[in-house]
Amino acid sequence: MEIMDVIKYNGRPDVFAWKYPGEELGTWSQLVVNQSQEAVLVKGGSVADVFGPGTHTLDTKNIPILNKIINLPFGGKSPFKAEVWYINKGYYLDIKWGTPTPIQIQDPKYGIFIPIRSNGAFGIHVTDSVKFLTKLVTTMNVFDAETVTKYFRSLYVTKIKDTISSYLLHRKISILEMNAYIDEISQYMKETICPIMEEYGLELTSFYVNEISTPEDDPSVEKLKEALSKRAEMEIIGYNYQQERSFDTLENAVSHGNADAGSVMGAGMGLGMGFGVGREMGNQFSSMAQNIDLRGGYRKSKFCPQCGNEVLADAKFCSECGSRLISKERHCPQCGTALEGNQRFCPECGKRLEGEEI
Repeated sequence: MEIMDVIKYNGRPDVFAWKYPGEELGTWSQLVVNQSQEAVLVKGGSVADVFGPGTHTLDTKNIPILNKIINLPFGGKSPFKAEVWYINKGYYLDIKWGTPTPIQIQDPKYGIFIPIRSNGAFGIHVTDSVKFLTKLVTTMNVFDAETVTKYFRSLYVTKIKDTISSYLLHRKISILEMNAYIDEISQYMKETICPIMEEYGLELTSFYVNEISTPEDDPSVEKLKEALSKRAEMEIIGYNYQQERSFDTLENAVSHGNADAGSVMGAGMGLGMGFGVGREMGNQFSSMAQNIDLRGGYRKSKFCPQCGNEVLADAKFCSECGSRLISKERHCPQCGTALEGNQRFCPECGKRLEGEEI
């Protein structure tokens, strides 16, 4: 085979690692390395040397290890076989990533599992050519942006799932609220993935989450959105779920007669506590509950002459101040007519009442 006199890069600009197609080299061959590149000479599966930007002659003066791996004939020149890898160390800032299938994540706020999709972009550049070549490239001839995405797909999908789950749990937010925290999540994920990339000789210069979405037709998503919509409606009206159920209990008790006064009283107290005026509101509903007839109507009531508290018509004592509500009545001894106050004559028969036993 023809021995290469000049070796130079002929790969695409989006390639991280490119293997020169020929392996027949000589101690007189010229190796041309462009700016933001390094060339790695590999002999027998081991790295022989690394060359920075410039033009280099592959002789024993520049590569002392050649003295051990080749036999120099007379004249000091000799052909030899070796691989030349070009490593582009420029910055690549728009490598796309995305989850190929939805990831199941438990919503830390509501406890249900929801499928999510996510996508974005990241930027990297090679910091250690030898580590990058030996750990990632191995036997491939070309290692480009598409290869990076495929190679690290399982890594970022796993890390995205773990990172989002831990972030949501730490911040105590719902999956449906995540897009408001995109920037924070992006930074959080970069800090998580960066140490792993360093193990392969790469620096993660940026990591962006463009979108975190949920399938609109998923049953769990529909159920959660319906619940959140209901909660928002309650907040606008000014009461919560417990208070709504209390209203339902009162309504059923009054309209259908299918609950006792005790349960209605409890509902009233619940409403009072919910609105922050527990005692006053609770007492009002308790009074209402006492007056509810189990057959669906209301009992007759009266008011205490001492404190004004409303009590049942047949109550003997006030439930608020304890005053006696049934006074001793006077009757005319002759005709039995009920008397009021200190009347001296019966208004019915005219009998004189003074001195009479009443």
